[in-house]
Amino acid sequence: MKIFTKKAPLEAYLSKEKLNGKSIGFTPTMGALHEGHLSLIATAQKNSDLVVVSIFVNPTQFDKEEDLINYPKTFETDKRYLENISCDVLFYPDVAEIYKNGIRSESFNFDGLDHKMEGQFRKGHFNGVGTIVKTLFQIVNPDTAYFGQKDFQQLQIIKKMVKNHNLNLEIEGCPIFREKDGLAMSSRNIRLEEKHRIAAPFIYQTLKEAQHQFLKDTPNEVSLRVTEQFKNHPLLELEYFTIAEEETLETIKTKENNKKYRAFIAVFAGNIRLIDNIKLKHS
Repeated sequence: MKIFTKKAPLEAYLSKEKLNGKSIGFTPTMGALHEGHLSLIATAQKNSDLVVVSIFVNPTQFDKEEDLINYPKTFETDKRYLENISCDVLFYPDVAEIYKNGIRSESFNFDGLDHKMEGQFRKGHFNGVGTIVKTLFQIVNPDTAYFGQKDFQQLQIIKKMVKNHNLNLEIEGCPIFREKDGLAMSSRNIRLEEKHRIAAPFIYQTLKEAQHQFLKDTPNEVSLRVTEQFKNHPLLELEYFTIAEEETLETIKTKENNKKYRAFIAVFAGNIRLIDNIKLKHS
């Protein structure tokens, strides 16, 4: 595995590989790798001649400084994981290499997708995401980039950015990877206290129940039931639950046969914030 910490030599290397006809798959991460990340990389390996993984904890997408400070940083372990699965290239820049002109976000127009759900609770988050992802795309110049559907809103926003900025690559969303008990895999999970880790699968259980209920009840009835379930939970605090149309992320009041829907949820387990979602069928 080749490791780069600077943009220029990475760009030169990848440019030469592309001239030799190789297709490039890219998986951007913030490290603290888990099996969900590895599944994205495995998909990239199946579909690309050369796979690049980046590890960069991006300061501009954190709305709370303590979250940035406490974000798990496990580079040596991550590097071993990547070596074990025969990753081709690791890009591991520092903040100064990415933000040479100061740590600030670019301002994006995501056609309103950023004003929903996460955008309502994490000020400036998606401008930070857009800034780092666009920067990495310009450095790596991949043919395809792979993202998990756990961050479904982020996935839709990145697709919108690629379209609006006429970037020449494909974005592929990959299925959510879960622990055996259903908890969506996340780098934040390792920070959960034991009691919260034991309780956390309730999030997915609730989503599964909502998925079943959505077949026969209205979106509002489903949302009220989820809210009621969390009111009685001693360890988990619901921040939001919404049922939205996949393309626009607009919260819905009624179901239409030609639309695709998802249920989205954010929950605090102690001071750790967990998000998840599930695809819904209504016929």
